[in-house]
Amino acid sequence: MGVGSFISVGRSLEQAVGRVRLAEELGYESVYVTHINGRESLTVLAHYASQTDRVKVGTGVVPIYTRTPATMAQTAATIDEIAGGRFVLGLGVSHRPVVEGWHGQTIDKPVSEMREYVAILRAIFRGEEPPGAGAKWQTAFRLGMEVRPYLPIYAAGLSPNMLRAVGEFADGVILWLCNPNYIRDVVVPEVTAGREKVGKTLEGFDIVAAVPSACTDDPQVAYASMRKDLLPYMGLPFYRAMIERSGFGDQLSAFDEAAQSGDGDAMQEAISEEFIDALTAVGSADDVQAGIQRYLDAGTTSPNVGPIARTDFEATLRAAAPR
Repeated sequence: MGVGSFISVGRSLEQAVGRVRLAEELGYESVYVTHINGRESLTVLAHYASQTDRVKVGTGVVPIYTRTPATMAQTAATIDEIAGGRFVLGLGVSHRPVVEGWHGQTIDKPVSEMREYVAILRAIFRGEEPPGAGAKWQTAFRLGMEVRPYLPIYAAGLSPNMLRAVGEFADGVILWLCNPNYIRDVVVPEVTAGREKVGKTLEGFDIVAAVPSACTDDPQVAYASMRKDLLPYMGLPFYRAMIERSGFGDQLSAFDEAAQSGDGDAMQEAISEEFIDALTAVGSADDVQAGIQRYLDAGTTSPNVGPIARTDFEATLRAAAPR
């Protein structure tokens, strides 16, 4: 736990590895990689692990429907061996356009399917027989190599139901687009309820929040980039529900009205500066540090600095480094 970073690969794997090494030198606790339609996240993490010595490496997050539990367990165990025990397996259910459109799979009951998937992984890592035939996943796989029996498994959560479930069965939660107010008012109470249900406290449970950040003397450039990057999420049901719970439902209405007329500029303008301010850490080095502190004050245990397009991410990593 501690300040970490999201360092995914853009145009250059070499540049990304340089940023990972910089993060390690600056004292960051962790480096997470998103799973999108570019370079494959788990393969990238194996490379990051081979190029570093101390920093934790993790997926933030890989969809469970892209791999069977057996394949995921085998891959995770291999990366953890390469990393010398520094790997965090971050899982998510993703969204129907990805799961159905890219992989030809279906999301039927996301909470129970995630619970079932993690239970199988836990059994495999402990060297036990996987649970019997489940509603979604079935396997008799046994791992033929040594692995940490308690390799950490984190899961993405947005809705209260998923957050409570993650509190029950995971070692941490990974958040995206969840501002400090949502973390304080929804995330912390719900994961606490899940932990209490299984007789546990929040001690040792990691709340990982992505913090879009930019050390810049022109915040409007960062805000404009954020508006463009946020557009796809405004149309995804899981995120829309979370945004409404965050108190920004009026912006969804304005966004929908603009989308119906096909006005791209108005769609971006519907995402207010208030929304972006709440979510990001932008401005001077002190502003960036203050933004990270807001997440810590809200109950985040691992705020993870992420890049904003058209800004200098190396400068941001230096500004946001643990002090």
